[in-house]
Amino acid sequence: MAAASLLLTALCAVQAPAAAPPGRVDIDPAVAEQLDDAITAAMRKAAIPGVGVGLWVEGEDSYVRAFGTADKATGVPIKADMHTRIGSVTKTFAITAVLQLVDDGKVRLDAPVSTYLDGVPGGDSITVRQLADMRSGLYNYTEDPRWMATFKADPHRAWTPQELLDIAFKHPANFAPGAKWEYSNTNTVLLGLLVEKVAGQPLHTYLEQNVFEPAGLDATSLPTGAEIAEPFVHGYTNFTPDGATVDASAWNPSWGWAAGAMISTMDDLRSWVPTLVSGRLPDGGRLLEPGTQAQRLRMLPTGYPDVGYGLGIAELDGWVGHNGELPGYETIAVRLPQERATMVIVVNSDVDGKFGSLSSLIANTVTKIATPEHVWSLPPAAQPNAVPESSAPPTPAPSPAPSS
Repeated sequence: MAAASLLLTALCAVQAPAAAPPGRVDIDPAVAEQLDDAITAAMRKAAIPGVGVGLWVEGEDSYVRAFGTADKATGVPIKADMHTRIGSVTKTFAITAVLQLVDDGKVRLDAPVSTYLDGVPGGDSITVRQLADMRSGLYNYTEDPRWMATFKADPHRAWTPQELLDIAFKHPANFAPGAKWEYSNTNTVLLGLLVEKVAGQPLHTYLEQNVFEPAGLDATSLPTGAEIAEPFVHGYTNFTPDGATVDASAWNPSWGWAAGAMISTMDDLRSWVPTLVSGRLPDGGRLLEPGTQAQRLRMLPTGYPDVGYGLGIAELDGWVGHNGELPGYETIAVRLPQERATMVIVVNSDVDGKFGSLSSLIANTVTKIATPEHVWSLPPAAQPNAVPESSAPPTPAPSPAPSS
């Protein structure tokens, strides 16, 4: 299981013939029918309760479908306008806030984090940029065994950002700053506190005023507790002491905070991804200055084939954006810029089992048919998670488990 992630395993559930011509995304009725059949077959194989899939191509036909249920208790169907927890897609918003402060001249990317925050071990040597591009070396608090046991025992507990950092800082750094890439939720929690310190307001307030509202995201929020607005998707997880599958929709996501606690909808994510990747707002204004956006999109190697990571944003075989997992929920929100295509996938289960990441299973199924030259496929070890996975075998960093 994972709790808010980035790039996930993609296992092929169905072999459907590729219908899109090379270099072009063309969703005609025949392709749509193939997608319907392949997605529903993958859902049956992996026992996924509900899936939302959107593939929008500017100037072309789009594909938007919802399969299955949003609530197993009532059988209510899943819909594109329902609220869902988006896990590590949250990072795209939190790092946007940091970069806006860079544009305002209030933060310097290559300044030590100690310039802005006290108490960070090695903070004189770790830059803001290294936190944003996952090269700080700081231990990921969600991999701490005691924290995991505490979370499992009481998933409704509220966590403060400082409590999470205190857990991380009890561990030595994994490597010297800048030595390599390693996904760590600790980085983004620190940057959330940096935004609060520099901007002088709570992170959720800053995001509402400077990101959500300008971007026209009416259904997107960073909750301050376990709340989630109606209508919402119920999420199912087996990240429990006895491995039983339960409804996690009322679990408190504060353990993810700036790294993975946000809520959104497929409709809002469809709008957000082009804004994120272009740096321009829907009204033509700027989300970020062009130079800052260029730095954000400078993808550096992660050590995994076809996977790069920038400043709170990733690239996988041409798809640019982020994905996320947390107990009960998996999300992928990405853009294929050269084809002007946006893909959003929502899955209301993280009971991955033998199929690996369920959202990546669906993304692989979709892209094999619709974008055969850009297939979503990644080895399990490249899956950054917010909360470490309970049942996954040990893998190279980052470890798979509850994520953010």
